[in-house]
Amino acid sequence: MTDPAPGAVLRGAVDLSALRNRPAAPTAAADAAQPPAGAVSSLVVDVTDETFGEVLELSRTVPVVVDLWAEWCGPCKQLSPILERVVKELDGRLVLAKVDVDANPQLSQAFRAQSIPMVVALVGGQPVPLFTGAVPEQQVRDVFAQLLQLAAQNGVSGRLEVAGGDESPEESAEPPLPPLHAEAFEAIEEGDYARAVAAYEKALAENPRDAEARAGLGQVRLLDRVSGADLQAARAAAAAAPADVDAQFLVADLDVSGGHVDDAFDRLLDLFAALPADERAPVRERLLELFGVVGDADPRVLRARGRLASLLF
Repeated sequence: MTDPAPGAVLRGAVDLSALRNRPAAPTAAADAAQPPAGAVSSLVVDVTDETFGEVLELSRTVPVVVDLWAEWCGPCKQLSPILERVVKELDGRLVLAKVDVDANPQLSQAFRAQSIPMVVALVGGQPVPLFTGAVPEQQVRDVFAQLLQLAAQNGVSGRLEVAGGDESPEESAEPPLPPLHAEAFEAIEEGDYARAVAAYEKALAENPRDAEARAGLGQVRLLDRVSGADLQAARAAAAAAPADVDAQFLVADLDVSGGHVDDAFDRLLDLFAALPADERAPVRERLLELFGVVGDADPRVLRARGRLASLLF
């Protein structure tokens, strides 16, 4: 995050004007549930191309944190619960707007979301970059504290009430995670990916059919592999050594974590096709792991599986 006034931060890079005044389709239920002035129905809202103008206006009262995510994005699933928890703890001083980039291409294009998760703030209707990628909870807290200071300097320091009051802990609490899953999540938030991997592996050893543990294991392994990696350096190394399996693996991992799923799969499938039969097994294993990260029902996975099958047989 930077210190300039919000209007200067992304001027010329992000144009939200086309989405500012777009009216949302009215419904009787929405009109009946409209909260009073100074209140919102929730501090965490799902936003679409059509409704984004509402949060732009809301950002004149409190900073709005925009979470650009996708269902297939493993790091997004690690980061989003942290964002939601920290925003709720700030008790109306921030609002979290969640944007599914696959379902809302205009917003994705407006923010130039080349890599997700991508987190941006809106202050007084102007975008302020925060960070890209999954980050530890303490870093989220530090960035949000800086955001509140920047917003106050620009006259945005309101506080919103949740209409109808907060739910009681008993009503809002989600079912507790299994102990090993909880340990993995705690380790991820602390940036201790090795401990998270160990927890998920232990969960799978106890129950090989634990699909959530298997998906979590793939996601955290991906996080571990891309942590601290330099995308440009990785691409240069892969281009210089097309047959270097590890170099191709790193770029594919970075592409998946950044949302370039088809590019990642095509890179590994091309590598698989180019290698001798006795050297292909690691590439196939990496592909299968990334299929699990993206989601077995995803059309991109189905396409890549089909090509892999044709290369195998």
